[in-house]
Amino acid sequence: MRVIPAIDIIDGKAVRLTKGDFGAKKVYSDDIYGVAKGFLDQGARALHIVDLDGAKLGRPVNSGIISSIIDSFGGSLEIEVGGGLRRESDAAFYLDAGAKHAIIGTAAVEDNDFLIRLAAAFGDGIAVGIDAKNDFAATRGWLGETGVSGFEMAEKLVSEGIRHIIYTDISRDGTLGGGNIPLYKKLAAISGIVLTASGGISGVDEIIKLKEMGICGVILGKALYEGKITLKEALSAADDC
Repeated sequence: MRVIPAIDIIDGKAVRLTKGDFGAKKVYSDDIYGVAKGFLDQGARALHIVDLDGAKLGRPVNSGIISSIIDSFGGSLEIEVGGGLRRESDAAFYLDAGAKHAIIGTAAVEDNDFLIRLAAAFGDGIAVGIDAKNDFAATRGWLGETGVSGFEMAEKLVSEGIRHIIYTDISRDGTLGGGNIPLYKKLAAISGIVLTASGGISGVDEIIKLKEMGICGVILGKALYEGKITLKEALSAADDC
């Protein structure tokens, strides 16, 4: 199972939110490049980057620094990028730069036809980020609420050939309170899904449980930044080394 450190960006700085609340922002570094290199030096083989400014505004905002990271580290890290990718050209920009995946969030909820066109154009280069509050998909930087079931959305997308799903339980994200293990187990049972679990995961025991479920990836954010778990411990637990 892949361990994927996360870098969320606001105003060019590495931040973490709590439960998706932009008012509960904590800044960890103003050196995004240095954070990425630090994860690489600690043994990371993948990186999850979200342009939170872009997610709010509906267009990439921090693309300069993100493309620089891809250019510098893309040969060593599988980098996935999301946040405001709502046009084909947005996804193409990062994929052409060398990103492993362009993550589609809001557009995947609001325009299924657009998503299917992207998948046809870019294949497995497209991943869908389902960010859910109480199992309902949220949009626009987690600020918009929908009546769309996150689980049912994952089922539908996989049936349509979208395999790579990154599922974040917003109620757990940034809390260091543990991930929603029963939810991930339910999602992992969807035939054909390539699932990455995200949201509140902060312990070795959780990583082992996710690995045993056959989940393909786990995203770690605040747990790494706060020293709740080291990247070395996480990699060892996931056998990603």
